[in-house]
Amino acid sequence: MGLVEYETTGAVARITMNRPPVNALDSKLIADIDEALSAAGDPAIRAVVIAGGKHFAAGADITRFIDAFDSESSETQASGLGAVVRRLELLQKPTIAAITGYALGGGLELAMGADFRYMASDAKVGQPEILLGIIPGAGGTQRLARIVGFQAAKEMNMSGRHLTAAEAHALGLADEVIEPDELSDGVMAAAARWAEGPTRAYWAVKKSMGDGYGHSIDAALEIERDAFDEVFATTDAKTGILAFVNKQKPDFSGI
Repeated sequence: MGLVEYETTGAVARITMNRPPVNALDSKLIADIDEALSAAGDPAIRAVVIAGGKHFAAGADITRFIDAFDSESSETQASGLGAVVRRLELLQKPTIAAITGYALGGGLELAMGADFRYMASDAKVGQPEILLGIIPGAGGTQRLARIVGFQAAKEMNMSGRHLTAAEAHALGLADEVIEPDELSDGVMAAAARWAEGPTRAYWAVKKSMGDGYGHSIDAALEIERDAFDEVFATTDAKTGILAFVNKQKPDFSGI
């Protein structure tokens, strides 16, 4: 993981991209993120933070697109990034993207794979692919619409404009806006709180909402019922219910 720093603090894993100056997403960085996400799948890890440095990630490495024009294959790193975003999305624990500087194009698509996005107050996000005559290829037209709504997502994808943290928060794209020098500590504190919760129940919420979205209400409710039955059989469910009855604070184990 030469382009990614992977650290753990208690039950929280922090994945920090480190490809100066702007964490442009090339195949090596994408592969290193994938390796870090694999490590974060450890059951002992119960919350994950993904972050950058001065910038979260200012999109794909556009210079690598030139190679695709001369290749017989139509594939670019978009497919690899899409798989990594999906892997982040499917981690069975809470995840937070800590957005500093720019999160543009593939950078915003990566951030949208996380459950929550905490932004520095001076950060900017956007899907500017249209300005190159292309479109997002790692979920930008799909996840963005789920998060901010169809029309707002269409405007963002067709204009390519950058949003401020305040604008992103107003649309629901940013869950929290924090002063830049307080972002790292704020995100890690939030992740630590998530790591103390009922991890498998969190996953059940993620899975139920993700799998149920777009289905008929009857099909979606069936997905929810199946998830409820699975979670009700966990140790944490028993812990939580008994703690409530006994007027105690539950000590969830994540199992």
